[in-house]
Amino acid sequence: QVQLVESGGGLVQAGGSLRLSCTASGIIFSNYAMGWFRQAPGKEREFVARIAWSGASTGYADSVKGRFTISRDNGKRQVYLQMNSLKPDDTAAYYCARGARYALGSPYEYWGQGTQVTASS
Repeated sequence: QVQLVESGGGLVQAGGSLRLSCTASGIIFSNYAMGWFRQAPGKEREFVARIAWSGASTGYADSVKGRFTISRDNGKRQVYLQMNSLKPDDTAAYYCARGARYALGSPYEYWGQGTQVTASS
Protein backbone atom coordinates (compact mmCIF):
# COMPACT_ATOMS: atom_id res chain seq x y z
CA GLN A 1 0.00 0.00 0.00
CA VAL A 2 1.47 3.31 -1.10
CA GLN A 3 1.58 6.00 1.57
CA LEU A 4 2.91 9.53 1.31
CA VAL A 5 3.07 11.62 4.48
CA GLU A 6 3.93 15.33 4.37
CA SER A 7 5.25 17.39 7.27
CA GLY A 8 6.86 20.75 7.93
CA GLY A 9 4.03 23.14 7.17
CA GLY A 10 3.16 26.04 9.41
CA LEU A 11 2.66 29.77 9.79
CA VAL A 12 5.48 32.07 8.75
CA GLN A 13 5.83 35.78 8.05
CA ALA A 14 6.21 36.91 4.47
CA GLY A 15 9.87 36.68 3.51
CA GLY A 16 10.46 33.70 5.77
CA SER A 17 11.34 30.10 4.97
CA LEU A 18 9.92 26.64 5.52
CA ARG A 19 11.11 23.17 4.57
CA LEU A 20 8.51 20.55 3.72
CA SER A 21 9.24 16.83 3.88
CA CYS A 22 7.40 13.89 2.40
CA THR A 23 8.08 10.33 3.51
CA ALA A 24 7.08 7.47 1.23
CA SER A 25 6.30 3.86 2.04
CA GLY A 26 4.98 0.94 0.05
CA ILE A 27 7.05 1.74 -3.04
CA ILE A 28 10.63 1.38 -4.25
CA PHE A 29 11.09 5.10 -3.76
CA SER A 30 14.26 5.46 -5.83
CA ASN A 31 12.44 4.20 -8.94
CA TYR A 32 9.89 7.02 -9.10
CA ALA A 33 9.72 10.68 -9.94
CA MET A 34 8.17 12.84 -7.23
CA GLY A 35 6.33 16.12 -7.28
CA TRP A 36 4.94 18.86 -5.06
CA PHE A 37 1.60 20.52 -5.73
CA ARG A 38 -0.47 23.09 -3.85
CA GLN A 39 -4.08 24.14 -3.58
CA ALA A 40 -5.33 27.41 -2.17
CA PRO A 41 -8.94 27.85 -1.01
CA GLY A 42 -11.27 28.28 -3.97
CA LYS A 43 -8.54 27.48 -6.49
CA GLU A 44 -7.53 24.41 -8.44
CA ARG A 45 -4.57 22.30 -7.46
CA GLU A 46 -1.42 23.52 -9.23
CA PHE A 47 2.00 22.12 -9.95
CA VAL A 48 4.88 23.50 -7.86
CA ALA A 49 7.97 21.37 -8.47
CA ARG A 50 9.12 17.94 -9.65
CA ILE A 51 12.22 15.83 -9.39
CA ALA A 52 13.20 12.89 -11.57
CA TRP A 53 13.62 9.40 -10.16
CA SER A 54 17.39 9.80 -10.32
CA GLY A 55 17.37 13.29 -8.84
CA ALA A 56 19.29 14.53 -11.85
CA SER A 57 16.48 16.66 -13.24
CA THR A 58 14.16 19.14 -11.57
CA GLY A 59 11.43 21.47 -12.75
CA TYR A 60 9.50 24.37 -11.22
CA ALA A 61 6.45 26.48 -11.75
CA ASP A 62 7.36 29.98 -12.87
CA SER A 63 5.77 31.41 -9.72
CA VAL A 64 8.29 29.66 -7.43
CA LYS A 65 11.40 29.51 -9.62
CA GLY A 66 14.41 30.91 -7.79
CA ARG A 67 12.69 30.71 -4.39
CA PHE A 68 11.82 27.02 -3.95
CA THR A 69 14.15 24.02 -4.24
CA ILE A 70 13.09 20.38 -4.52
CA SER A 71 15.45 17.59 -3.48
CA ARG A 72 15.31 13.95 -2.48
CA ASP A 73 17.11 11.44 -0.28
CA ASN A 74 16.47 7.98 -1.69
CA GLY A 75 18.06 6.29 1.31
CA LYS A 76 15.52 7.93 3.63
CA ARG A 77 12.69 7.65 1.07
CA GLN A 78 12.04 11.34 1.42
CA VAL A 79 11.47 14.28 -0.89
CA TYR A 80 11.85 17.86 0.31
CA LEU A 81 10.68 21.31 -0.70
CA GLN A 82 12.79 24.17 0.61
CA MET A 83 10.72 27.35 0.38
CA ASN A 84 12.45 30.70 0.77
CA SER A 85 11.20 34.28 0.43
CA LEU A 86 7.65 33.13 1.04
CA LYS A 87 4.83 35.38 -0.11
CA PRO A 88 1.18 35.55 0.97
CA ASP A 89 0.31 34.10 -2.47
CA ASP A 90 2.19 30.92 -1.48
CA THR A 91 -0.44 30.21 1.19
CA ALA A 92 -1.99 26.83 0.37
CA ALA A 93 -2.19 23.20 1.30
CA TYR A 94 0.90 21.49 -0.13
CA TYR A 95 0.79 17.91 -1.39
CA CYS A 96 3.51 15.52 -2.46
CA ALA A 97 2.76 13.03 -5.20
CA ARG A 98 4.37 9.96 -6.67
CA GLY A 99 5.17 10.32 -10.33
CA ALA A 100 5.98 7.83 -13.01
CA ARG A 101 8.57 5.09 -12.79
CA TYR A 102 11.99 5.91 -14.21
CA ALA A 103 10.62 9.22 -15.41
CA LEU A 104 11.05 12.96 -15.04
CA GLY A 105 7.62 13.54 -13.54
CA SER A 106 4.05 12.85 -14.59
CA PRO A 107 1.70 11.13 -14.48
CA TYR A 108 1.13 11.42 -10.74
CA GLU A 109 -0.85 8.58 -9.28
CA TYR A 110 -0.61 8.71 -5.48
CA TRP A 111 -1.00 11.73 -3.22
CA GLY A 112 -0.35 12.60 0.40
CA GLN A 113 -2.88 14.17 2.75
CA GLY A 114 -1.31 17.62 2.53
CA THR A 115 0.33 20.07 4.90
CA GLN A 116 -0.81 23.68 5.35
CA VAL A 117 1.54 26.57 4.63
CA THR A 118 0.47 30.07 5.59
CA ALA A 119 2.60 33.12 4.82
CA SER A 120 1.26 36.20 6.56
CA SER A 121 1.83 39.74 5.32
